[in-house]
Amino acid sequence: MPAGNDSGPRLPPLLMLRAFEATGRTGSMRKAADDLGVSHTVVSRHVRNLEGWMGRKLVTAGPRGVALTEEGQILLAAVSKAFRLIANTASDLRPARAGASLRIWCIPGLATRWLTPRLAIIEEILRGTEVVLRSSDALPDFSNDEADLAIGFGEFESLATNGLPLLRPRMFPLASPQWLATHGTLNSLADLPNWPLIHEESHRQWADWFEAAGVGAGQRLQGPRLWDASLGLDAARAGQGVALGSRILAAEDLASGRLVELFDTNVRLGGYYVVTSPQRRGSPAIDRLTAWLGHELELAEKG
Repeated sequence: MPAGNDSGPRLPPLLMLRAFEATGRTGSMRKAADDLGVSHTVVSRHVRNLEGWMGRKLVTAGPRGVALTEEGQILLAAVSKAFRLIANTASDLRPARAGASLRIWCIPGLATRWLTPRLAIIEEILRGTEVVLRSSDALPDFSNDEADLAIGFGEFESLATNGLPLLRPRMFPLASPQWLATHGTLNSLADLPNWPLIHEESHRQWADWFEAAGVGAGQRLQGPRLWDASLGLDAARAGQGVALGSRILAAEDLASGRLVELFDTNVRLGGYYVVTSPQRRGSPAIDRLTAWLGHELELAEKG
């Protein structure tokens, strides 16, 4: 018998098993991808690689999703049992660890202008849980355990199945009184595309806003791109042009008169949502935080 340190049968790579388990549990690679917070392509590749590793066909595609072969059903039963055992054991051990934390990724504008001033309230809601906040316009890779919760902004229709809509804020043009004193009052909304505009990462947001407002831009929009809603409002406050904002992000500037709303419009482009890591779904702390977020955002929107 050859010498070695082999202590038993080799295990398949965990990433492959996680993708396979989610596929078998949901009956769809696309739903599995949403559940794991990765792309459909990644799940498909992991399942194919697992089949190659096992030397067995585990999954078959059909018109209504995927079905497990007999070998796939046997493996799913074993993997599911093992994952439940690991999850339950981890849950039992977790309270013994000091300093439980909740890692939150949040889009920069909301993180800077709205969430950060409320950290003390969030810590109270989470009852002793350490809050780790990261400002990012990208969603975390939940499969690599990068975060527990993400707060994003986008169209609700394209949300993953594990995404929860919170609020669609009204978006409107903002400028400083000093800028208006220098450039004059705009007489018509139709004139706005010709004035200096402040953009985020592209001109798309303003173009979509004009379309929703029934205003023909008529030409390629000009102006600096600042990649961040908070930076855009700062630039508007400094007299650099007209920015798009909401009452949620610009409440203090509006109340103090540092920024004023231009025209009376009712345009809503996308909205805030939360996505929870599959590993933390059902967490009482996250449920409390999510409920608070929805309620407070509605109050902030109403002013």
